[in-house]
Amino acid sequence: MRKCDTWSEQVKFHLGVLGFDLAVLEDNFAAITNSSSEEEMLYHKQWERSNRLSLIFLRMIVANNIKTTISQTGTAKEYLMFVEEYLRFANKSLNDALLAQLTTIKYDGSRGM
Repeated sequence: MRKCDTWSEQVKFHLGVLGFDLAVLEDNFAAITNSSSEEEMLYHKQWERSNRLSLIFLRMIVANNIKTTISQTGTAKEYLMFVEEYLRFANKSLNDALLAQLTTIKYDGSRGM
């Protein structure tokens, strides 16, 4: 399992425990109108609260160097997807750099292996 997958699962778990995971699990449906039912209005209100608090939570736990690369998003689900993509890319770049270093390094005889 990759590091970004583990991080994502932990974030989703914490949001679930806090009761803020609605915005991450489901998309918000059509805007509320005068003809919307009470159930739709309640769902919309719960989704908005979940989205707002999830975004605050995500912005609190994401490292500052990652925050600067993430564009402004309207939903917690989008924000989480951007962070996951950044972590996948960063992990791949680190792996490539380490592999390149390992393939070009030469033993000079001065140190043990």
